[in-house]
Amino acid sequence: MAIEQIAQAILSVQSPFVTRIAIDGVDGAGKTMFGDELGRTLEAWGAKVIRASVDGFHHPRVVRYRRGRFCPEGFYRDSYDYATLRQVLLDPLSPGGSGQYISAVFDHRNDAPVRSSTRQAAAGDILIFDGIFAHRPELRGYWDLSVLLEVSFETSIKRLGARDGTPMDPLAPLNRRYIEGQQLYFQECGPANHATLVVDNNEPASPCIGSTVTKTESTL
Repeated sequence: MAIEQIAQAILSVQSPFVTRIAIDGVDGAGKTMFGDELGRTLEAWGAKVIRASVDGFHHPRVVRYRRGRFCPEGFYRDSYDYATLRQVLLDPLSPGGSGQYISAVFDHRNDAPVRSSTRQAAAGDILIFDGIFAHRPELRGYWDLSVLLEVSFETSIKRLGARDGTPMDPLAPLNRRYIEGQQLYFQECGPANHATLVVDNNEPASPCIGSTVTKTESTL
């Protein structure tokens, strides 16, 4: 089973502090469910897991939509506060970090900050972080192992519609924002070239591990 194979690969990573795992993929790829299942598997094997998502680090709407509500470039470039993500989560969990981390700072649905208590990580803990654009240059050096979930845009739009009640038409302005913004990410960052593992998740009940990229260690 793909989840168990990936969990075994994670446990084999030699990390001096917290092992940092990224789950990347387009909207609707199944990142959260995949990350949750992976976390449960690792915990069943005795690991301590820290779960976090890029969705806890959105910019306020005034920033996210400053290029226009349906602008694909705005979706890619303005959605997330990477500086804060690095400051309160990724840097503290990196080698030499304090281990004192915050897992979320903003609720994008209410467009308001959230109060999250500071927690203390220890050597041997495992961070499972899910979110689109996880292989942007300012993030990809953090990961000890990363997974890219691949699904077709047709599949992702259907899943988003079922989950969020959004339009099923790929040409709808909201879907064009998502699709074209993610295509811009693929063109600029080539996430499949940086992910440790690429997983076909068109059938979430039976994900299939595809290509792999040799990655010996993170750069941060």
